[in-house]
Amino acid sequence: MALLLFLAFSLLLQGAFGELVCEELPVGMCSFAISSTGKRCLLETYASNVGPTKFQCKTSEVMVNNNMREYIETDHCINACGLDRKAVGISSDILLDPRFAAKICSPDCSNRCPNILDLHQDLALVEGMLLSELCRALRNSPRRAMSQLVSSSASGPVVSSEPWGPASVESSALAPAPFN
Repeated sequence: MALLLFLAFSLLLQGAFGELVCEELPVGMCSFAISSTGKRCLLETYASNVGPTKFQCKTSEVMVNNNMREYIETDHCINACGLDRKAVGISSDILLDPRFAAKICSPDCSNRCPNILDLHQDLALVEGMLLSELCRALRNSPRRAMSQLVSSSASGPVVSSEPWGPASVESSALAPAPFN
């Protein structure tokens, strides 16, 4: 039922605006959404002169690596991947949390949530690693994987000779990594 309401609301928003504009999204639908232009939506805070800090949805400068446009992430993926719709900003530091890494690498997330995987693959690349390699290492030895992650992010990029999807590692920002 909740999914049906979510989809109906998403279609209503798209039809009412003609296109998905981050600044016009409700705060509760902002994080992990993608605008019509292919840029990620980002939840930010701003100080109010009266009352508590308020939230606003903004268009980031981060383009999505694939052809996803006008996309609002599903509640299923938010929950399966261990995320929060009220997440403000985004940081690669979240990959250092073993509980989060286990969620993002879980089959329920990695097999069903390409938008979230694409975003976190980009974050992993900033840290000099491939998310698919982290997930593979977590399946084999969780403690060793996390210690390697911490040491690799401190020492610089990790280079892999293993091809990834249809693109090579050098062009890995063009396609999300496969999670098999």
